[in-house]
Amino acid sequence: MSVWIAIAVTAVGCYAVKLLGLLIPAEVLERPLVRRLAALVPVALLAALTAQQTFSTAGSLVVDARAAGLAVAAVALVLRAPFLVVVAAAVLVTAGIRAIGG
Repeated sequence: MSVWIAIAVTAVGCYAVKLLGLLIPAEVLERPLVRRLAALVPVALLAALTAQQTFSTAGSLVVDARAAGLAVAAVALVLRAPFLVVVAAAVLVTAGIRAIGG
């Protein structure tokens, strides 16, 4: 029964967040600081998710082939490589290191 309570609480929470967003006056949303923060929040969340997925396994900190793939992707981005090249380079490096035994 606790699963259904969690589902109900989550549904009510999601509805409340949506309702809160609709109740905020338009003048507040047009402020430059709010617009800047709204643009930066998704980038910060994606960076946090990437770091968590790259450096965490079963709740512990690890540095393995995924970290090398991420480093290669970062270098490719700095060199302004196309997105598919960035992804392909990261995949190839990660797979290569795992194949070698790392």
